[in-house]
Amino acid sequence: MAVRTPRTRRPVPVHRRVWARLTRSPAFRTLGPFVPVVALWWILAESGLFPPAFFVGPDVVAAEFVEMVRKGVLPGYLSDSLERLVYGVGFGLLIGLPMGFLTAMSLRVRRALWPILLFFQAIADIAWLPIVIVWFGFSLTAVTFVIVYTIMFPLMLSVVSGVEQVPRELVRAARSLGAGRTRVFFEVVVPGALPSIATGIRTGLGYGWRALVAAEIIVGTSGIGFMMFDARRVGDVSQVFLGMIVLGVLWYMLDALILAPFEKATVERWGMVRSLEEGDR
Repeated sequence: MAVRTPRTRRPVPVHRRVWARLTRSPAFRTLGPFVPVVALWWILAESGLFPPAFFVGPDVVAAEFVEMVRKGVLPGYLSDSLERLVYGVGFGLLIGLPMGFLTAMSLRVRRALWPILLFFQAIADIAWLPIVIVWFGFSLTAVTFVIVYTIMFPLMLSVVSGVEQVPRELVRAARSLGAGRTRVFFEVVVPGALPSIATGIRTGLGYGWRALVAAEIIVGTSGIGFMMFDARRVGDVSQVFLGMIVLGVLWYMLDALILAPFEKATVERWGMVRSLEEGDR
């Protein structure tokens, strides 16, 4: 009877081990996809296919970034944009969340507000800018109004959708155990609707971020959107590219550090509750 000798495993090549380590690195997973984009951008700029007055490379934009930070222009514009975003998001949440729950929990309110909600949801935020300028002028209030309008209606729809997804058997079980309406609302309805609310907040903030830029281009006298529009007026495309990069980086950081973890945590928690219920059946 022949004795089978164990097969020796071949050593993993060095380049595969290095690649495996890189792909496990959070920095590589975040920045790696942008490497070919920046490389293609640099190649197009260096090829001379487009005139420098219309298309500049990443080196020119990086130099412009350093110069504007050194002069304090970019930090000032950035702080103005973030201040407007905070005001708009704050008021949008304060209005959208209570109105959403009121619409979802009361049949009479829903019948009265649902047609109005769908009507204004269909009107783009940019359509309000002409009348907003007439009402508030070129002020912080005008920009805040546009952001609140953009965030409020998607958030209300998400709250209504989230409340509708709460299993009715959980509400009936809580009431059968003696829980009052207030306790059922805070301990059953709100946690059950949180995944949809988190998605609505994430989506609404995305809309609000774009509305902020549009409002600053038309209404603002400062901010990243105003910087890009003013650069277009004087023909400085490097500042336009810089503004787009700053907007993308800021939203990526906000979404990756705050919004996505909040949405994931709420969805996972609700999934655990559902799994436990299914396991008890």
